[in-house]
Amino acid sequence: MVNGGGARLGIDEVPERVRRAIEEILGAPVVAAHSQPGGFSPGLAARLVLADGRRAFAKAVGAERNPDAPVFHRREVEVLAALPPDLPVPRLLGSYDDGDWVALVVEDVDGEAPAEPWHPAQLARVVEAMAELADRLTPSPIARGPVASLDEKAFRGWRTLAADPSAAAPLGPVVCARLDELAAIEEGWTAAAEGRSLVHGDLRADNILLTPDEVVFVDWPHARIGAPWLDLLFLLPSAAATGTDPEEVWAAYPPARAADPDAVTAVLVALTGFFLRQSVLPPPPNLEKVRAFQRVQGEAALRWVDARIR
Repeated sequence: MVNGGGARLGIDEVPERVRRAIEEILGAPVVAAHSQPGGFSPGLAARLVLADGRRAFAKAVGAERNPDAPVFHRREVEVLAALPPDLPVPRLLGSYDDGDWVALVVEDVDGEAPAEPWHPAQLARVVEAMAELADRLTPSPIARGPVASLDEKAFRGWRTLAADPSAAAPLGPVVCARLDELAAIEEGWTAAAEGRSLVHGDLRADNILLTPDEVVFVDWPHARIGAPWLDLLFLLPSAAATGTDPEEVWAAYPPARAADPDAVTAVLVALTGFFLRQSVLPPPPNLEKVRAFQRVQGEAALRWVDARIR
């Protein structure tokens, strides 16, 4: 599995004013910063050790690194500040925003990401925790936009490619021959994804931490309102890419049992179109590996689509 695709910054590469703000939030100097390898943030993402022995986790990025990354950090600050404190989510300790650089500081979680390929026991533990979280986030405890807002740009990949088939050429002739078929299914995904639940929107192994007692869900900038089963649907292509049978996991997931199968397929098709259409675009600044990661997920998702519709 391609991962760790962000060109991370060390703490010493972050502007002094941002480092100073992080220390002011924490009330102590930072004496060590351990960069975290997973994920695709193009800035600082590090576990911090403070002079008084305390620990925290900080992310920071400026617009020159990637114009979208500060926007994501601002969204995450909004979400973390609003979430109830009893959820398995790192608590926000503070944030900094000077209009260019944005930093957020959260409590450190003494845990590890699940192994990839997924170990069945770890996957079962995570899926059980996701079902519990979906229940606690229904109805959503905070105000966010609907998942359907993704249709404006991101989740119309097949329709975009069908309008310009030459752009799909890197995906191969078999995929190109199916553009109209998949675009027609994709068109119904927004109604299919409606719901009252707060969904994380970007769960993968690198956005999950396992502690001895808890499954903790991190990185919340993409949170939106939708169906309670969406997060597992979004996670499974990355798991399927390393050998997990997505349909087997899906069939056992409590929030999925009441879902309309055609609705699930429509959203899966839209997710697949997002991954594969993005994979043929140039990489964003300082995220050189993200397109390969999207291609891997898209191909796994398309195999799952085929298993559902054929």
